[in-house]
Amino acid sequence: MRIAVDAMGGDYGSVPLVQGSLQALKERDFTLVLVGDEQVIKPLIPANLQSKVEIVHCNDFIAMEESATSALKRKESSIYIAMEMLKNKAIDGVVSAGHSGATMSLATLKIGRLNNVLRPAICTLMPRIDGNKSLVLDAGANVDCKPENLFEFGIMGYEYARAILNYPKVRIGLLANGEEECKGNEMTKVAFELLKKHPNFIGNVEGNNIFDSNVEVIVCDGFVGNAVLKASEGVANSISFLLKKHIKASPIGIFGALFMKNVFKKLKKQIDYAEYGGAPLLGVNGNVIICHGKSNAKAMKNAVFQAILAYENAVNHNIEVALEKFKN
Repeated sequence: MRIAVDAMGGDYGSVPLVQGSLQALKERDFTLVLVGDEQVIKPLIPANLQSKVEIVHCNDFIAMEESATSALKRKESSIYIAMEMLKNKAIDGVVSAGHSGATMSLATLKIGRLNNVLRPAICTLMPRIDGNKSLVLDAGANVDCKPENLFEFGIMGYEYARAILNYPKVRIGLLANGEEECKGNEMTKVAFELLKKHPNFIGNVEGNNIFDSNVEVIVCDGFVGNAVLKASEGVANSISFLLKKHIKASPIGIFGALFMKNVFKKLKKQIDYAEYGGAPLLGVNGNVIICHGKSNAKAMKNAVFQAILAYENAVNHNIEVALEKFKN
């Protein structure tokens, strides 16, 4: 098994990307392929792991402020080379914390879509009150969708949750402005009828259901999904900030916080995006994990684990089989 990591694209440079990838290598048996500047990468690899690491040298990478379309012409960039390797089956997965638009564009155009998939979707994991995770898709790949796209998102999310998260029961919900079947816009109302084909579809769900453990897969278009994702991150950061502010403002609060240290630690772990690693790009004919630009070493390690699990559990094959079943 060979997993490639774009070692150039993150907000904080190559160090956390390489460190996290090496941490994954210590826990799982695979060949790590690091794509990027060899002069930067090689000194970061300890002698005892060098036999399990390959470096594919390149100087270029797509910066965050650049246009996603520029990646199509930059054949010497790290993400272009990684996608070319995936297309040619030289590797079994790509993990990137670089320009997400460039990653999505190259994945779609270079390696193509799975059979019966009209649009790929970013599938992001969200924390639930029961300690498990829910899946929201699309989280930003497609801001304009058709009902058929939402139907495919539901099928892809179901297969990913079943294979990777090992949930005994996976429920699919359609994000709307109310639970009643009559709620939603014209697109979601048609998508509702399409999703009825799936026995695990439970109908419309609301935003709070993402976190309350009443549904495992939440389907929406990329515009709504990305807004939900960013709002959730903002709420989590704001709550953390306010807790620290009010605790520090009172001696009693500081004293009480000492007894609550383990509680705060568990809460931080549950809402920390680094625990989930990255978001799979479902629907492309390859194994692609998109990470947060600010990913630290822990996030990269867990993103590599996601790529490994997706490969081992043949997620793409399962998606193709399921779509073939429901579209016929």
